[in-house]
Amino acid sequence: MENGKKAVFAASVVLVLAVGVRVGLIYRERNAPVAVKAPAREVIADDDLVFLKQKRPSSMADIKDLFGTTLWVSAGGQLEYYPLAGKTVQYGKSAGTLLGAQELKVKRAVEQVAPKAATFRIPGGDRQVLLVFTLAGDAKEYGVPVGYRQAGQYTFYTDEIFFYDDPHELYKHWGPEVWKAVDSHQVILGMNERMVELSLGQVSKSTSKDYGNRMVVFANMGKPQAVTFVKNKATAVRADQGY
Repeated sequence: MENGKKAVFAASVVLVLAVGVRVGLIYRERNAPVAVKAPAREVIADDDLVFLKQKRPSSMADIKDLFGTTLWVSAGGQLEYYPLAGKTVQYGKSAGTLLGAQELKVKRAVEQVAPKAATFRIPGGDRQVLLVFTLAGDAKEYGVPVGYRQAGQYTFYTDEIFFYDDPHELYKHWGPEVWKAVDSHQVILGMNERMVELSLGQVSKSTSKDYGNRMVVFANMGKPQAVTFVKNKATAVRADQGY
């Protein structure tokens, strides 16, 4: 009889212990700190981390701040520049078109009435404002439209036309091979849209608005180039006479 009571007692103890352990485990699970997964950090492309200086000029006094400085062309393939005769810009004698990353030294600025043919990119207003500059290795002075005056008010586009800092340093992470292609205005596979745009110019048309995943045909100074981008890398380049 005593043995039976002991067995019942032992079984009860085991049951109580088992229940206690289970309750303890449940309590620990319910009160354990919840592991919160850290949100994925947004990956920002190196190009988008580059700080592009803006000057926002609104007067001729602001433009004078550029005199004696070096600028580099951002809006490649868009603006014609002209020789000077004395202090007058010769609109009828185009000296060429400014190319991406081209370096120029600013001398001064002039205001001049522009013919209609010279107002395709920069409005003529009452008078057009042109920067007078020299190119590396060329002592001749040239003028390029950068703004206009209308009813006494000035509008300038220097922030859109130029880099105020050397793009070779701003985009140093592109590496020497890419910069060699950009400076020679060529395309190599693997370049992204920004690189190709600086190399071949901003005048272009594309097959879609999906930046980095489309085909873009660059006018390239009358020698159109069709560049296909996949995941923002050039995967194919060909001449395109249908531009």
